[in-house]
Amino acid sequence: MNGNIFNSKGVRVGVVTGDAVFGLKGQKLYDLKGASIYKLNGDLVGHLSDARSKEKRLDKTTDKLFPEG
Repeated sequence: MNGNIFNSKGVRVGVVTGDAVFGLKGQKLYDLKGASIYKLNGDLVGHLSDARSKEKRLDKTTDKLFPEG
């Protein structure tokens, strides 16, 4: 599954490529398993609201995982 990640304000903050989540500068930030977001060390840190959609949205509690812009 590939697509963009938007925070709760509608600002693009990341990109999903396969099972990896990248920041806007291309750095791998997280692993993605289904709708669950994991740190690279395996710790569960959040969920995407709809992992199947091309445009993935975060809720306010998950916004902190991504630096804005």
